[in-house]
Amino acid sequence: MSKEVFLGGKGKTKRISIGGEAPVSLQTMWKQPINALDDKGLEQIINEIERLSSFGCDIIRFAVPDIQSAQGLCKIAAETSMPLVADIHFDYKLALECLKGNVAAIRINPGNIGSEENIQKVIEACRENGTAIRIGINSGSLPKDLQQLIAEGKITRAEGLCETAVREAQVFDKYNFDQYVVSMKSSDVNETIQCNRFYATKYNNPLHLGVTEAGPLIGGIVKSSIAFSTLLNENIGDTIRVSLSSSVENEVIAGLNILRECGKRKGGIKIISCPRCGRLGFDVHGFMKRWESRLLSMDKNITVAVMGCVVNGPGEGKHADLGIAGTDKKAIIFKKGKIIQTVEAEEADKVFEKELNSL
Repeated sequence: MSKEVFLGGKGKTKRISIGGEAPVSLQTMWKQPINALDDKGLEQIINEIERLSSFGCDIIRFAVPDIQSAQGLCKIAAETSMPLVADIHFDYKLALECLKGNVAAIRINPGNIGSEENIQKVIEACRENGTAIRIGINSGSLPKDLQQLIAEGKITRAEGLCETAVREAQVFDKYNFDQYVVSMKSSDVNETIQCNRFYATKYNNPLHLGVTEAGPLIGGIVKSSIAFSTLLNENIGDTIRVSLSSSVENEVIAGLNILRECGKRKGGIKIISCPRCGRLGFDVHGFMKRWESRLLSMDKNITVAVMGCVVNGPGEGKHADLGIAGTDKKAIIFKKGKIIQTVEAEEADKVFEKELNSL
C-alpha cells in the first residue's frame, strides 16, 4: 500500500487524500489560458468546475506559464472547493506565487526547474502552506546519462523513467518532505506500464497514472484503458488522468468509466446503450448526446439502458432500472424489462425524464 498524501484543506478547498486507503481519484487538466481573467471568465470557469465535479472529477490541474496565470489560478482557487494543481515549468517563482492562494498542489518537473536551491525553496514554501507536490517525469525530461544508456541499449526507456523519478525524489527526501506524488508518463502504453511497475516494487509513494500525449478521443481512450486497467488491477496507481486531444468533459467521462469498470469507483448512473444498426428504430445516438452528461451528473445509483430497437430493448436491457427503446416512430419505456409506456418518439425525452425523476 502506498503512503497517504493530502491535498487541499485551505479556504473553501476540500481536503482529499491520495494513496493509503483512499479511493483512486480522478483528475483532468484545464485546456484554456487563465492569464486574463475577468469576472465573467472567472464565473464561467467556476461553473464548469462544478459541472465536472458532478461527473466525479476530484482534481483539476492548470498550466501556469506566467505570473498572470499564477494570479488567475489563485482567484479560481478562492472560489471553488475543488482541489486545484498548479502545473509549473522552468520558473520556480511561479510556484511561490501560486502558494499565496489556496492551490492544493504544485506539479513540477525538477529536471527543468533549475538548481536544487530552487527546488528547496518550493519544498519549504509547500511545507509551510501544507501543500503537496507532484513530481512529473516524462520521456523528454530524462538526464543525459540515462538517455545515453537507453541509446546504447543498456537500459530500457521504462527503466530510465523510473530511475529519473527515483533521483528526483531523493531531493525531497533529503529535505524531509514526504507529501509528494510521483508520475512517470510515456506516450507508449507498455513503457507506462513497465516504469510504474518498476517503481511500485521498490517505493511506496503514491503514483499518478497517465499516458502522455495519448492522442485523439478513440485512440487516447484505448491507450489509457489498457495502461490503467493493467496497473489498477495490480493495485498500482492512486490517481489517474486520461490525456486526450478532446474536451475536458470527455477526459473525465472516460476516466470515470475506466475506474468503474476496474471496480475502483462505485455508485452513480451506469449507462448501457446499443451501437444501433440498419434496423430502423430509436435514435440512440441523438438521445445519448442529449442525456449522457446529465445522467452522469445525477446522484442516483441505478442502471439506465438506451436501446435502438425491440431486438435489444427490454430483452437485453431487462436488468436496467430504467430503459428506453424504439420501434418505428414509437418509443417504449421499460423498467426491469417490463414495458410501462409506449409513446410517440417526440415525447420520449419528456416521459423518460418523468420516470427517471421517480426513481
